[in-house]
Amino acid sequence: MKKSIFSFFLFNLTILTLFSQERKVYLGVNYGRATQNSFPLNDPDYSYDNQYLKVQISYPLTFKENSNFELLIEPSVYFANHQLLNEQFVLPTTENYLELREKFTKRKAFEEYVLNIGILIRYDFLSNFSSYILGSIGPMISNEDTERLRKGFAFSDVLGLGFSWRQQKIRFDFRFTLRHNSNLDFAFPNKGHNSFGIESGISFQL
Repeated sequence: MKKSIFSFFLFNLTILTLFSQERKVYLGVNYGRATQNSFPLNDPDYSYDNQYLKVQISYPLTFKENSNFELLIEPSVYFANHQLLNEQFVLPTTENYLELREKFTKRKAFEEYVLNIGILIRYDFLSNFSSYILGSIGPMISNEDTERLRKGFAFSDVLGLGFSWRQQKIRFDFRFTLRHNSNLDFAFPNKGHNSFGIESGISFQL
C-alpha cells in the first residue's frame, strides 16, 4: 500500500506540473491529530485517536473573483491507537466473545493508509486570506481488527472547515475535521470509528 500511494503521488505530480502554468495548483503536506474521546463525539464504549501525515494536492476547477471550487487529492497515513472501554459491547452471543473481549480491551497501535478525493469550496475574504469547507471520501486499508471495524479494505469520509493565508506562492492552512471510517457492510463488524481532528500544513504553488 505504501508503494501504491507513492506511485499515485508521483503520477499526479507529473500531470499537475504539466498544467500548473495555467492554473494555481498547490502541492503540500499537512500534519494533524484527531480523537474520538472529546466533544462533539466521546462515545464511552471505546477509545480511538490518531496522528496523521498527508500529501495535499489542490487543483482549481473554477476561476471566480471571490469563491471557487477546488479538486482535493490527499494520500495519507494515519497512526492510530484503539481500545475497547466497555467490554459488554462484545455480546455473549458472539462466538469466542471472552477471547475477543480480552483482545480488544488491550490498547493497540496500527496504521491506516488512505487516498481521499473530494471537493473544497473556498471563499476569499482578502487577497491573501480565505476560508473553506471540504468534503472527501476514499479507500482505506487498515492493518488491525477492532471490535468496531474489520481490518483491510474500508472507506474514509472527511468533512472539514479551514482557513488559509497566502504569501506569494506559499499557502499556510489550518483546519478542523470530522472523520468516519466504515466498510459499507462489506465485512463484519462495521460500526466504524469516528474522530475530530485539528491539522495544519504548508503548500507551494507549482
